[in-house]
Amino acid sequence: QVQLVESGGGLVQPGGSLRLSCAASRSIFSIGFMGWYRQAPGKQRELVAAITSGGSTNYADSVKGRFTISRDNAKNTVYLQMNMLKPEDTAVYYCNADIRVNSYSGYRDYWGQGTQVTVSS
Repeated sequence: QVQLVESGGGLVQPGGSLRLSCAASRSIFSIGFMGWYRQAPGKQRELVAAITSGGSTNYADSVKGRFTISRDNAKNTVYLQMNMLKPEDTAVYYCNADIRVNSYSGYRDYWGQGTQVTVSS
């Protein structure tokens, strides 16, 4: 059973930084698409940043220039570096990945448990 375990959330002042991490709980065969989503109370979950297996990235307009998504395939981990944080970035952040757990299985979609990011003075 593979789980995506998130860490790095917390309370930070406006203008501060956080780095979120999301790692597979056990050894897996390969990871394709990886992304970060967020959901604020009363709002729909939205895609914040995504990275393909080839390293191509996409960002929501609201975070461009401030957030950076990256991956470390050797560690089965995806990161979200969040700089110049604003109160409107406050949300629960979820990681997402397409994972092959072994060589004879296809890709399946997995979600992290969510980590709270609060930006407040």
